[in-house]
Amino acid sequence: MKGRADRFVDALRLLLPAPLTIALLLTAVAFAMAFFWGKLDGSAAERCISLLDVWEKGLWNQPLMAFAVQAMLMLALGHMLALSKPVGRFMDGLASRFSHSTAQAAFWVSLITMATGWLNWGFGLIFGAILARKVGEMASRKGVAINYPLVGAAGYSGMMVWHGGFSGSATIKAAEPGHLQALLAGSGVEGIPNQILPATTVFSAMNLTVTVAVFVVVSFFMGWMGRRVPANKFRIDSGFDTPTVTEEVVGAERLDHSRVMAYIAGLVFAGMAVYRAASHPNAAGLGFMTPDWINLLLFGLCFIAHGSIFRFLNALTEAIGGTAGILIQFPLYFGIMGLISGSGMGSVLSAWLIGESNAVTYPLFTFFSSGLLNIFVPSGGGQWAIQGPLIVQAALELNLPLEKAILAMAYGDQLTNMLQPFWALPLLGITGLNARAIAPYTVAMMLVAACIFALALLVF
Repeated sequence: MKGRADRFVDALRLLLPAPLTIALLLTAVAFAMAFFWGKLDGSAAERCISLLDVWEKGLWNQPLMAFAVQAMLMLALGHMLALSKPVGRFMDGLASRFSHSTAQAAFWVSLITMATGWLNWGFGLIFGAILARKVGEMASRKGVAINYPLVGAAGYSGMMVWHGGFSGSATIKAAEPGHLQALLAGSGVEGIPNQILPATTVFSAMNLTVTVAVFVVVSFFMGWMGRRVPANKFRIDSGFDTPTVTEEVVGAERLDHSRVMAYIAGLVFAGMAVYRAASHPNAAGLGFMTPDWINLLLFGLCFIAHGSIFRFLNALTEAIGGTAGILIQFPLYFGIMGLISGSGMGSVLSAWLIGESNAVTYPLFTFFSSGLLNIFVPSGGGQWAIQGPLIVQAALELNLPLEKAILAMAYGDQLTNMLQPFWALPLLGITGLNARAIAPYTVAMMLVAACIFALALLVF
């Protein structure tokens, strides 16, 4: 298994440069495709100038730039919540309960990580990594032999279910009033709905069935593997220290360390989120569940969980680095979307999709193409900006349910996170593992989940 894992990781390193490099290369490819296959008129020089113009407009697309900030906040706040003392104590209790064997640890770490990832991708990503680390620390202290790489892979499983959950980029943006119409502005497509509510995507019968099936099957599969892989004793020290105050707190600094201040701020944010949910005209359909609402709730939970502005800011300092990829890469993805839509190439690609698909094959085609694209665009939000308009336009023209098309994209995007090492970097840093160690197990999880997703798209 180790030899195959080494070859697999080496192949990824040979084929995939840094995500920023990939984004720049994809921009060049999109520009060339728009130049040759787009619908722009004029000489070659005039077409180039027109393409540069739509590319620049795409870079700074205001609604999409707001989406980038929403995504950064969602990742940072989820990460911060996972670093709080209450969550840390909760994970200590969990780790002490199921660090007795690899099978037990792999089952529970998988199940709990997928549940937290479904709630929020940033929270689940860091929660799973820290939980796997704490299980390793507990086993080390007890002298219990476990397969730590398998447990580490289990701590990454939340990234395989996040896009069908509360913080899925495609599902929550589709729920934002007017977003779909703005996404396809200028496409000439008619009948674009104002919004697609989470009740018909995240909480649809198909998605809930798929989610439960993946939770159960993958968790039992990881437990089954835990009984068959070699285990060994190892040494790992505690890697998480609570920041301490080294100087006397004086004057206005007391506000930074005040529990009352943090709790008041947290209750205001969380209270507003509850009020917005309760007073929303379509509360039953979860119409309130937009990126802004999720971030409002996360703000409140983070203030309350950390218990002081001082600890909140320390957690922010640690979490903010994880948002760098979103900050730099999202505008490039928006520029690609500008090239596709502004050149008319979107209509060309949609026409090809429609010609090659039918009601049965289209969701599967979307699922597999989304999984492939995610290897090169390792961001659900960036992928939605590029692929979303094509998916929505083709689904409308094929007269297929938009909800199913959006979920098919979400399933493909989240699935190949088990191949793409970009989001695994925080987990590898926290656990001290390397990509070679966890790759065989993440790929195995991916293959099991792929069967469930594909079957659901055929059955529902």
